[in-house]
Amino acid sequence: MDFSTWLPFFLATVAISLSPGPGAIAAMGSGLNHGFRQGQRIAFGLALGVITQLLVVGVGLGALLATSERAFALVKWAGAAYLVWLGIQAWRSPAKPIASADAEAAEAGAGHTRSLLLRGWTVNALNPKGTVFLLAVMPQFLDTSRPLALQYLAIGATFAVVEFCVMTGYVGLASKVLGLLRSPRQIRWMNRSFGSLFITAGVVLATFKRAA
Repeated sequence: MDFSTWLPFFLATVAISLSPGPGAIAAMGSGLNHGFRQGQRIAFGLALGVITQLLVVGVGLGALLATSERAFALVKWAGAAYLVWLGIQAWRSPAKPIASADAEAAEAGAGHTRSLLLRGWTVNALNPKGTVFLLAVMPQFLDTSRPLALQYLAIGATFAVVEFCVMTGYVGLASKVLGLLRSPRQIRWMNRSFGSLFITAGVVLATFKRAA
C-alpha cells in the first residue's frame, strides 16, 4: 500500500476511533474502575475486536451482514443486548475508589485480565457499525491489481494500532481525571453515568439500520 493511499486511511481510522461510541465508553469505564495499569487491558481487547471485524469483512461475511437482514439483525441485537447488560452491571457496581479496584485486580491476576480482554473484544466484535464502516471505506483504499493479502495486513495493523492507542488514551484520561473522585457517592454517580451511557449506546445500536 502506497503512503499516499495509506495516509488518508490512517486519518479515517483516527477519526472513527476518536468518535464517541461503545469502545470509548468501555475504555473510560475501565480506567475509572480499575486504574490505568489494569484498565489498559481492555484496549487490547478492543483492538482484537477491530481485527475480528476486518477478518469478517475480508472473508466475505461482511457482505452477508450487509445484504442479509436476518444476519445483520442477529449481530445488531446481540451487540445491543450486551451493551445494555454492561450498563446494568455498571449501575450495580459497588462504589469503590480506584485504589481498591486495583488491589482486587492484582489478586484476580490472569482471570481479571482475560475478563477485560473479553469485554473489549465483545464490545467491538459485536458492533455492526464497524463492519459497515469497513465495507464502506476499506474498498476505496484497495488496489485490486496488487496482492490483497498484504493490503489487508497493512489496513488491519493500522486500524488495530490506532484503536489501541486511542482507547489507551481514553483509559488514561478516565483514570487520571475521574480518578480524583474518591467518595462512595462520587464513584456511585460515575458508575451510574457510565451505565446510562452503555444503555443509551445499546438503544442507539438497536435502532441502527444497514444501508439499503
